Amino acid sequence: MQKQPIPRIATKILIPQIMIFGLYVHFHGDFGPGGGFQAGVILAGAIILYALIFGLKEAQRVLPIWAVVGCSAMGVLIYAGTGVAGLLLGGEFLNYNVLAHDPIHGQHRGILWVELGVLITVFGVMVGLFYAFAGRGRRRA
Repeated sequence: MQKQPIPRIATKILIPQIMIFGLYVHFHGDFGPGGGFQAGVILAGAIILYALIFGLKEAQRVLPIWAVVGCSAMGVLIYAGTGVAGLLLGGEFLNYNVLAHDPIHGQHRGILWVELGVLITVFGVMVGLFYAFAGRGRRRA
């Protein structure tokens, strides 16, 4: 696939659209189907498609392994940080009501941050798993 021009061009056209759809799924998750997990899988699918067409090394040049591991950790920190923010503002862990001037806005803000943490973690873990399986056995050669 690495030398075929049609899949390469189609991939370059599709990847931005896939990523925009992933962000739509994330932000639409408050009001309908979707959310952080689904959006993280969709965004990871864009990177995996890129790796399948352009090769694993090129994908790791675009999104290095340290960034993938960092995404996994940062998502957990955002999730836990949202919970700790609720504690620091006088509520319970993951109590979103205290995150804004009124409980309804606090709920929206809290859900958005928690889902963002889930998105980043799922994205990092999915791409990390793909890198691990796709790169298996290549270091010995």
